[in-house]
Amino acid sequence: MHNMGSATVNKVELMLSTAEVSRLLHVHPNTLRRWSNNGIIKTYRIGPRADRRFRQDDIDRFLVQLRENGGNPNKCSL
Repeated sequence: MHNMGSATVNKVELMLSTAEVSRLLHVHPNTLRRWSNNGIIKTYRIGPRADRRFRQDDIDRFLVQLRENGGNPNKCSL
């Protein structure tokens, strides 16, 4: 939480589901899960079912790395 004078600003992190990220990256959800399991892309487990969620900032960094690595996700790591 940041205090800016009399106003307080909460930083809310945008969390995306597996389905949302797989659509953004144009990959099958199972591919995204495999990348997550292999440490290629960072994931967070939430709730009693331990559903995967992805931070928008992490996805943005992943896309930059992907471009820098010629589209090879195996050369990316978050």
